[in-house]
Amino acid sequence: MKIWGITRRWILNSLGIILLVLAALILCLSLVVQSYVYNGIQQTINGRSSELTNVFAGYDSKTAAEFSGAARAYVENSPSKQMMEMMVLSTSGRILVTSTGFPPDQDQIMPDVQLAQASKDGYGTWQGRLSSGEKVMAVTRQIRSQAGLPLGSIRYIVSLEEADRQILTILGGLLIMGFLVILFVVFSSTYFIKSIVDPIKLISATAKRIAQGDFDARIQNRQNDEIGELCETINKMAVELGTAEKMKNDFISSVSHELRTPLTAIKGWAETLQGMDEAERETYERGMGVIIRESERLSGIVEELLDFSRMQNGRMTLMMDKIDILAELGEAVYLFTDRAKAEGKFLVYEEPPLLPPVLGDINRLRQVFVNIIDNALKYTKEGDTVTVTAEEANGKIRVVISDTGCGISAKDLPNVKKKFYKANQTVRGSGIGLALADEIMRLHDGRLELESQEGVGTVVTITIPTLRQSAPEAKPAPATEERNSEQNG
Repeated sequence: MKIWGITRRWILNSLGIILLVLAALILCLSLVVQSYVYNGIQQTINGRSSELTNVFAGYDSKTAAEFSGAARAYVENSPSKQMMEMMVLSTSGRILVTSTGFPPDQDQIMPDVQLAQASKDGYGTWQGRLSSGEKVMAVTRQIRSQAGLPLGSIRYIVSLEEADRQILTILGGLLIMGFLVILFVVFSSTYFIKSIVDPIKLISATAKRIAQGDFDARIQNRQNDEIGELCETINKMAVELGTAEKMKNDFISSVSHELRTPLTAIKGWAETLQGMDEAERETYERGMGVIIRESERLSGIVEELLDFSRMQNGRMTLMMDKIDILAELGEAVYLFTDRAKAEGKFLVYEEPPLLPPVLGDINRLRQVFVNIIDNALKYTKEGDTVTVTAEEANGKIRVVISDTGCGISAKDLPNVKKKFYKANQTVRGSGIGLALADEIMRLHDGRLELESQEGVGTVVTITIPTLRQSAPEAKPAPATEERNSEQNG
């Protein structure tokens, strides 16, 4: 239906316009040719009739009878009688003689004679059909005396039948040329439409395969134009969709694993504690500690998923307030101190003496620091070092968290902040932590930047404006209300 729609629109629009233009052009050319031929005939007749002024120059003082005799002699001896009919008429309009030699038809209409008699210059012309049906052009010249009295008239009649046949021949030639033009346009346009419709059919079939989940489907592109560009775009779209599908499946698998591990630990220890005697207090305490830690881990995973859902729907809100970012950074580092020691890693915190306050959400900023430090520890091995520094420069605070871990490959680095993307599938995690941290920093008018080299380590730079930078724009409380209003809206 779509392909027929394109063809139909082309027929109604392009071909229809071409037909109208050709029809109008042929009609105009026909009228021009007819006008040219008829004007040529009339000019010829006028040329013949204009010589009457010289022929009858000496008859101004003669009588009508003398004029009639001279006019008869003029008609009988005129060479023009071979190409046109000539008549001599009396002052009353009665035909006296014709160049054909046949008896004249006194009842035929002669509007040109009446016009010549009524006009000041004694000239009249007429186009029409005789009583016999023949189409003619007639010109009448009335001869008058010096005193202005009519002596008689000379009438010239030319048949237009032959001229009309010539005009029809020319019109037929124009129609044939127009038909040939239409045929050329139809054949060339059919080829052109086919060059569009065939790729569209291929694109449509491939798009249906992609829509059904076949992300390996590709369009073989043979054109270097807009169609070719569309094919390339769809191929790239299939690649992106395939990548997104893989990341989604990896995400589901990763989250399922992340949820199953603490649930298994909780279930196992709960069953163990259920049948335990009160005397085994040490084992009881150890089991309850595992349950609490794993429950908190589950709660963190669920909260991260909820935050991601809010980010996707644009409903993430910030409780903005004046905060000491140094205190939050120090608390985040403290949370991982025991873990780093237990894993045989070095967590170095170079704490500056003082940093200006910032306008931000205390829980969200702490979430960013925790996420980045947690990633740094996850991707380092025993004996590696994670370094945390902070400084203020040009009205902005820069927190740099660097590690000497495995690093990120050059092909993975541009994608690590994308949702669901995980450069290393062997390490636990959902693949949404960096995407969430990046969104939180964007909502704080800050930035989160990564630099990494595979086998060397990774550097994460977090930048956020200080309160002095933000204060001229809005006070803390109104800014919080406005930001919350925008997020809820």
